[in-house]
Amino acid sequence: MKLPALAAILTLSCSALYAQTVDVKDAWARATVPGQKATGAFMKLTAKDGAKLVAVTSPAAGVAEVHEMKMDGDVMKMRAVPGGLDLPAGKAVELKPGGYHVMLMDLKAPLPKDSTVTMTLVFKDAKGVESKQELSVPVSTAAPMGAGMTQGEHKH
Repeated sequence: MKLPALAAILTLSCSALYAQTVDVKDAWARATVPGQKATGAFMKLTAKDGAKLVAVTSPAAGVAEVHEMKMDGDVMKMRAVPGGLDLPAGKAVELKPGGYHVMLMDLKAPLPKDSTVTMTLVFKDAKGVESKQELSVPVSTAAPMGAGMTQGEHKH
C-alpha cells in the first residue's frame, strides 16, 4: 500500500473516532402491529462536549424526526423539535415515552417484537461539525428492564 493512501485511511479513521463524542445507551424501539404506520424509538444520549441531535434517518421509515410530548394546559401535545435537540456537555438526555423521542413515521413494514431497526443519528457540535452514528436498535413492546425506568413507573 502506498504511503499517501495509508495516511488518508488513518486520517479518516481518526476523524471518525474523534467525531464519536455522543454515547448512546439503552436504545429500543416500540414494536408495531400490521397496518400501524408510526412508532417511537427511545434511548439515553450523553454528549462529551455538548452537541445537538439535528436529524435522524432510517431505511425502515419514510420520515424520522425528533419529537417532544408535553402538556399544554390539560392537553398532551406532540411536535417535532425545531432546530434539533440540545445535548448539554456531560449530561444524559433521556428520550423516553411521554417526553423527547425519535418518531419513525410512514413505516415501510411492521416492526415485530424481537427484531431490530437500523437508524442513523446526525449530531452537530458547537463548531457546526456534523457527525453520524449508525445504530441497530432492538424492537420491543416495552423498555428493556433497567432502561428508562424511574420510581413509580413499574406496573403489574
